[in-house]
Amino acid sequence: MHIRFTGGRFALPGILTLSLALLPAGMQAASCKTQSQMAATQRDALSNVARSLMSEVQTGNIQALRQNTLPAIASDFGGIESTVEGLKPLIAGATITVDNLFVMDSTAEAAGSPRTDFFCGSPVVVMNFTDLPPGVYALAILHATGVPQPQQVTFVLAETTDHRWLLGGFQPPKPMLEAGHDGLWYWTAARKYAQKNQNWGAWFYYRTAAYYLSPVEFLSSPNLEKLQKEEDKVHPDGLPATATTPLMLNAQGNVFRVTTVDTSTTFGALDLEIQYVPDEGQVAQLRDPPTARKQVTQVMTTLLAQHPELREAFHGIWVHADQGSVSLFSLELPMDQIVPGA
Repeated sequence: MHIRFTGGRFALPGILTLSLALLPAGMQAASCKTQSQMAATQRDALSNVARSLMSEVQTGNIQALRQNTLPAIASDFGGIESTVEGLKPLIAGATITVDNLFVMDSTAEAAGSPRTDFFCGSPVVVMNFTDLPPGVYALAILHATGVPQPQQVTFVLAETTDHRWLLGGFQPPKPMLEAGHDGLWYWTAARKYAQKNQNWGAWFYYRTAAYYLSPVEFLSSPNLEKLQKEEDKVHPDGLPATATTPLMLNAQGNVFRVTTVDTSTTFGALDLEIQYVPDEGQVAQLRDPPTARKQVTQVMTTLLAQHPELREAFHGIWVHADQGSVSLFSLELPMDQIVPGA
């Protein structure tokens, strides 16, 4: 998989893209160390730098954070500052732990190399950069826990010529829980639904598990590869792929053009979220609240009639009737309140 860094939040000078994948051991590349392979002094130094940066994020000390950032990144600090402002209230008072560290050394690579590969640990995780300047870089993954919404934060660091570690940016923070559960819980639940051939519930739970178990989008491991294969096996037929390939729900002659089926925790618990595009007649009905409620409830009951197992997998259904960028009517109901004809 590939990720492109934009907005100055996770960008080192000259880096265009970064991807990680599993490749056989023994291939030649620039060197990489996992935290277990590092000398204690190097591991402690990196950990201390990462904790110090995290402390600056917790307190919202933008000036100190900028001073400890690569000059090229500090000169365009808007993206990082915005991220810090959003993250600070979530992790104020949190317990900070360093979950994982990687050090990547490309000093032996020729300047201007179109591609630099790093092979890390065993099983081998491979990082490949394009147009990466020779240097020493580090990836630090931290957890902020003990707060209502635990967060995972990833820093990228670069070593200067005087052997200081400076911030090159960080991945947008990722929550560690969804509706009170972690990724492993969702993986276990997904397998349960898959064993019962309840593919809709299984697929959405596998997808949720993959998001929370992957520390960053550009990392792959044997467990994550296994999870992806399990997810692919249960991909439901009929899910809308794009707005031009909708799911057509036929409710006793009233056809609903569903463009998106996703999950939501807007109301705390895990809901199934549906967006549909009403036709001209349906739009007219949506102007009257009682008939609008009846219409969107019909969307819910029709989907549940086709996939009754969804009642077990989700707290409720959240439906949006959209026309372009405008939401004409929205309604969320718990499963026990979704009754045909109600």
